[in-house]
Amino acid sequence: MWKTELGKSFVRKEGKEKVTGQVRYGGDIEIPGLLHAATKTSPNAFARILEIDTSEAEQMPGVKIVFTGQDYDQNVGLYLSDKAIIARNVVRHYGEIVAVVVADTYKQALNAVEKIKVSYDVMTPVMSPSDALKPDAPLLHENMEAYSHIAPIHPEPGSNVANRTKVRKGDVGKAFSKADHVVDVTVEIPPGDHVAMEPRVAIAEIKKSGYVHITSSTQAPFVVKNLMSHFFDVDPGKIIVDVPMVGGGFGGKAGLQLEGLAYLLSKKAGGRPVRVVNTREDDLLASPGHIGLESHVKIAADAKGKILGMDLVFNFNSGAYADYAVNVSRAAAISCTGPYSVENVKCDSLCVYTNMPFATAYRGFGHIEMSFGIERAMDTLADQIGLDPVELRKINAIKAFDTTPVQSVLNASTGDIETCFTRVSEMLGGNLGEVEHVDAQHIKAKGIAGLWKAPAMPTNTDAGAILTFNSDGSCNLNVGVVEIGQGTKTGLAQLVSERLKLPMEKVHVVMPVNTSTSPSDWATAASRGLMMAGVAALEACDDAISQIKTIAASVLKAPERDLVYEAGQIFVSDDPTLSVSFAEVVLGYVYPNGNAVYGQVIGKGRYIAKHLTDVDQETGKGHPDLEWTLGAEGVEVLLNVNTGRYKITKAVCCMDVGKVVNPELARGQVVGGMAMGIGYTIMEGFKFNTRGQVTNGVLRDYKIMRYDDAPEYSVEFLETPQQDGPYGARGLGEQSVIGMPGAISNALSRAAKVSLNTIPMTPELIWKQMQKGGTK
Repeated sequence: MWKTELGKSFVRKEGKEKVTGQVRYGGDIEIPGLLHAATKTSPNAFARILEIDTSEAEQMPGVKIVFTGQDYDQNVGLYLSDKAIIARNVVRHYGEIVAVVVADTYKQALNAVEKIKVSYDVMTPVMSPSDALKPDAPLLHENMEAYSHIAPIHPEPGSNVANRTKVRKGDVGKAFSKADHVVDVTVEIPPGDHVAMEPRVAIAEIKKSGYVHITSSTQAPFVVKNLMSHFFDVDPGKIIVDVPMVGGGFGGKAGLQLEGLAYLLSKKAGGRPVRVVNTREDDLLASPGHIGLESHVKIAADAKGKILGMDLVFNFNSGAYADYAVNVSRAAAISCTGPYSVENVKCDSLCVYTNMPFATAYRGFGHIEMSFGIERAMDTLADQIGLDPVELRKINAIKAFDTTPVQSVLNASTGDIETCFTRVSEMLGGNLGEVEHVDAQHIKAKGIAGLWKAPAMPTNTDAGAILTFNSDGSCNLNVGVVEIGQGTKTGLAQLVSERLKLPMEKVHVVMPVNTSTSPSDWATAASRGLMMAGVAALEACDDAISQIKTIAASVLKAPERDLVYEAGQIFVSDDPTLSVSFAEVVLGYVYPNGNAVYGQVIGKGRYIAKHLTDVDQETGKGHPDLEWTLGAEGVEVLLNVNTGRYKITKAVCCMDVGKVVNPELARGQVVGGMAMGIGYTIMEGFKFNTRGQVTNGVLRDYKIMRYDDAPEYSVEFLETPQQDGPYGARGLGEQSVIGMPGAISNALSRAAKVSLNTIPMTPELIWKQMQKGGTK
């Protein structure tokens, strides 16, 4: 009797190779004739390039080429073509690449880079969205009207606004006029970085046949392929993107990263393979990081705490270029109320250029930033009304058949966030609105936050799966999902194991992705890999099973409807003695006389998002959301009121994920997200001097969480089925990062009795706010 493989904690398929050092990442790959690139970056945040003298560098030993912005005069961009491959005429942020040397060895390239001399006319940088939006602010992109862009993005030439997304639902003015309570909260988040363990890397080689081979640490090989084809006018069938194992991404390796530069360097070097790999400093500053935000949240509520309306302004800090940031600001608008049912909503979400390092996708994709202001306002409202913060959230919790801010109706798959709030409160011991005076110096307090997220993705987002078989009856699953540490391919193997009723050891997964042999998959992003590729994998299984039954029916001389299968055997349901094994049929059946029939079984499956639309430019109305994952998070903090130093002692999460396929992998994803959210909140973010230079652009100074910073973690799951998901599963990869800034700031604000609305929440910040005084 078959016992389900779902809900079991199998070890990652690639785990042993990773922990024993056998995995080869992009930086480990060697190709005959490989050349190496090194970059020269700008010490200025905003300056005109007057001259680049490369003459001495060109004469250095081993140097093959020197490349500057004048060598390629077209812009590129994921949504908005606003960026030169490397700076051309103007630098717009500290650390921007201004020249590249390619040499026989990396050391030779580094030595030559030092000989490049660049003259600048330094200008005053624009260092915040609010400054960038002033009428007299300098324009960072004076020719914005010439930039191509996709239809859902709405740049505003003559300003520093790269995109504006508007949401208009109901009558906000009327809602505020009827309100018994109004709160107004402003929060700020600086830009920062993902700090993935592996820095970005790309290798490009142009074959004599015209084929372009790219090896990249990308999360989105098919996006890279399509953008390379579009911007460099190469037949897409001649672009092959190989992705080995990737050492973490968190959104930072989506889109077009170093691949375009590597291609142009290879082209100038006569097609020879060229590797471009970021130093840690370049990975922090030259490549994109996470977005910043200035958020203004106003909430109107009645006397009992029911929210009547929200008036929201999100000024996202895109930095120097748009990249994914224009869609991040759009995604935040689509989800702008947080997981609360609000009938009257006004939101303006702007993506604003500044002279800071530019932004791309980051775990949570606008939701972690958006949620911070919403959750601070929710606690402020609870305090004003005198309600328990958990009770206020349960009163306003969104549920199935409510409408989202963009007036999309939530379906029956919508998770039970009210129970999530209850469980988080119970996990923390309840009484979240109170504090405990531990001793004369220390106060213990708790905080809670809600979270929700839907994938922000194109309306035609796709996934595919190919299933082949081996002579022992085992199978091979090939999908376009990139393994970046999340464990999706192990989860997919469990889905296939369940559908084929094969033991997990009989399900093999192709780990690398190659765009010429792997089925198309939009991107490993938006927490949609397991759900979408899972549906495709199950369809591939069904296709294979149908073929297997056809062959077996012929061999066993029985109707297909009478055949059942289990553990690699197909047998007649009313006479199990009549059977044939997978091994005997999956590569074609061979009769005793040597005759062979049917040939190999190849299962294919596909998925494409259904019923999605863009949002209206003026009202935001539309249906861009495929499925929603909802949950709640909370923390307990211990604050020293004399020094501002604190410790997060507990962090808890309850999330409704549809179906838990692999409990340990799921917990690992959630705890990892919580840890990332804690670091984001309490210590991360770039620091700048008055000239716009980043003063913590090395890991010695850019602080991230250490092991001894970790609290005690507790994670629970609810399983409201996702009706169109594989066995009811939906995404959970990003979501647990979202609620941490709100939960931590709410707990610390309660303990310190002041409003803490700026990230990172360092002890110094808390101490200064306490010295200023002011009751929370």
